[in-house]
Amino acid sequence: MPDLRTTDPGSLVLALLLIAQTAALSGPPAFAAASFDPLVQDGIRRGAYPGAALVVGRHDTILFAKGYGHLTWSAASRAVDPESTIYDLASMTKVVATTTALMLLVERGQVRLDAPVARYLPGFDAPGTEGITVRQLLTHTSGLRADIPDPELKAIHDSAGVMARVLRERPRVPPGTRVIYSDLNAILLGEVVRHVTGEPLDVFITREVFRPLGLDAMVFRPPPRLRPRIAPTGVWHGHAIAGTVNDGSAFKLGGVSGNAGLFSTAADVARFAQFVVREGALPDGSRLVRAETVRQFTSKAVAFGAKSEARALGWQALPTGENVSSAGTLFGPRSFGHTGWTGTSLWIDPDRDLFVVLLTNRAYAPRARRPFTVLKEIRGGVADAAARASDAQAR
Repeated sequence: MPDLRTTDPGSLVLALLLIAQTAALSGPPAFAAASFDPLVQDGIRRGAYPGAALVVGRHDTILFAKGYGHLTWSAASRAVDPESTIYDLASMTKVVATTTALMLLVERGQVRLDAPVARYLPGFDAPGTEGITVRQLLTHTSGLRADIPDPELKAIHDSAGVMARVLRERPRVPPGTRVIYSDLNAILLGEVVRHVTGEPLDVFITREVFRPLGLDAMVFRPPPRLRPRIAPTGVWHGHAIAGTVNDGSAFKLGGVSGNAGLFSTAADVARFAQFVVREGALPDGSRLVRAETVRQFTSKAVAFGAKSEARALGWQALPTGENVSSAGTLFGPRSFGHTGWTGTSLWIDPDRDLFVVLLTNRAYAPRARRPFTVLKEIRGGVADAAARASDAQAR
C-alpha cells in the first residue's frame, strides 16, 4: 500500500479507489443478481410461470428488486417490473388485508380473540359452530373444511347465496384439535370485519392501513385503467384474463372477500412487509398498531408436530408441513409468511430483519407438468439465497 502522506493527489485518488475495490472484493457477498437470477429464471425456463417480481429487503431498505420475464409467454407482452406490474395476490389477502384488519379491531377492543365468532356474526351460532372462536378462525383450527366444493359453488348465483352456504357449514373435526387450512375461515373473518365496522373489508383496510402506508397499487377490484399492468391468471376463449379475481368464492362475493381479491405490485407488498417488520410503525416512526399486537399475531400460536403445519394468527409459521418448504431451509424458527394459489408469496424472518416477496402468475397457462411443485422449489431457493446473503453481511 502506498504511503498516503507523501503521495501526490492524483495517485492518492487512485490508491483510494484500489483500496475500496479490494475491500469490496474481499468483503461479504452483497444481495446481487448472481444470487437470485438463476433461481427465478429457472422457473421461467421450466415453464412454471411467464414472469416474476422479486423484492428482498429489511425494515428500512430494499436490498434487491428485479422483474423477470413478461406478463404472458409472449415476448411481445409487457416486461415485469416490481414497481408497476400488478399481481392477483390470492390467499395473501388473508394476511395483508384480513389479518391486519383484525389486528386493528383486537387492539381497539372491538373484537376479542377468544370470543365466539357468533358474537360478531349473526347466523354462525348453529350446533357445532356456536363455540368456534375468532382465534380458531385465524389459526385455521376451526375444524371447517378447506372450501365449498366446486359443484356447489357453481350452482350459487350471488354473494348472499355464498355467505348463506358458508354460514351453514359445520366442523369436520372438533375445533381446536388440528390445522385445516380453510378459505371458509378467512371468508368468515372478512364478514366479522364488515359487521363490526359497518363497512366492507376493502373500505376499512384501505382507509386504515393502505393509505397511511402509501400503498396506492394495493387494491380490490382494480379499475379497467390498470388492466394493462396486471399479470393475467387465466385464459378464456383464447384471451388472457387479467384484473378479475381468480378465486371462485371471492369472485362470487363480488371481488372482495377475506380469503382473496387483493391485487398489488411487489413494491407495495414490500412496503407492507416493512411495516410488519417495523412492528406496526410507519416510516416516520408513528404507529398504526402497537408492537405487542404485531408480535401477538405473528408469533407461533399452534403446532401439532413437525410434519404438520404450524400457524400464527392469520400467518403461516414454521414448520410449514411441506416436503419442500416455501420458506426454504434457512429462515429462523420465528419466521412467518403466506403464499397465494396464483403464485405469490411473502416470507419474513424477524430475527434477520429480512423479508422476501416473490410474485408470479403461476396460474396463467403453465407449461410445466407440475408448476406448483417447481414454484415451491424456487420459493425455497430464493429464501435460502436471501438468508445466506444476510448472514454474510452480518459477519
